[in-house]
Amino acid sequence: MADLKHTALIIVDVQNDFLPGGALAVPSGNDIIKPINELSQKSFKLIAASQDWHPKNHCSFSDQGGPWPTHCVARSKGADFPQDLNTDPIQHFIHKGIHQETDSYSAFFDNNHVYTTPLHAILQENHIKRVVITGLALDYCVAATARDALEAGYKTDIILSATRGINPSEELLNDMKSRGINLLE
Repeated sequence: MADLKHTALIIVDVQNDFLPGGALAVPSGNDIIKPINELSQKSFKLIAASQDWHPKNHCSFSDQGGPWPTHCVARSKGADFPQDLNTDPIQHFIHKGIHQETDSYSAFFDNNHVYTTPLHAILQENHIKRVVITGLALDYCVAATARDALEAGYKTDIILSATRGINPSEELLNDMKSRGINLLE
């Protein structure tokens, strides 16, 4: 990887509920833990990790009329990082989806772009110019984070070996490439 002194690694939603056996498991989601642990040992300027951190009555939950089963309730085992993920190098933990009335796929904004997380401010304070994105799920939270990073002015890479999706399509991958998001192995 090129010079990392202005580059951040962003680990999106690698949480128990998104792994096999979890409430909203991403197929083969646990396969990304080793590549993320290896990436986190590189000399990134900073490493941030996002977590879905939902209130118990979050609007995205099916019992509240949303599309998803109850998942990643704040302070639950499902919202925790898996034991196999090395969290020691992570300097910033970003909680998202914290507002009951709106969902938040991106690690930058909620889906309506009303609420922001601290991620953009942290990246600016650290003079970050490029972000390398990993995590779950490629076709939802990783893609949304990448689009918002690009719109915020960051050179944006997704490491495909360090992400998995629920059902990512060629159309999604082509859309990301056409926007200028680099899809790397």
